[in-house]
Amino acid sequence: MKRIFCCCIVLASAVAGLGAQEWGYRGPGAEAVTVEAAKQLRDDHPVILRGRIERFLGDEKYLFVDETGSVVIEIDDRLWRGFSADQNDVVEITGSVDRDFSRVEIEADSIRKL
Repeated sequence: MKRIFCCCIVLASAVAGLGAQEWGYRGPGAEAVTVEAAKQLRDDHPVILRGRIERFLGDEKYLFVDETGSVVIEIDDRLWRGFSADQNDVVEITGSVDRDFSRVEIEADSIRKL
């Protein structure tokens, strides 16, 4: 029992000391692109889009617009927990291109207000 208690203290101390760190990959990969540029990329290509969500289309799909055009973005309901935005807010969507023969959409991995 003593050994488990010591491990918990060490783990709790390590977690407490990491509060100021930013998590996640910070190297090359996803790049900030326009909607028009994203539509030209291959399936599963990581992207970052900056613009506005113009309206809800249903079934976790939203119309996203920037200065170059519009694209449908799929935003899983879990990404909205603790976050809200309307058509006047500029947001940054990190995600990937979801392409098939007849359409191009963006599947969101994260969303944040700018």
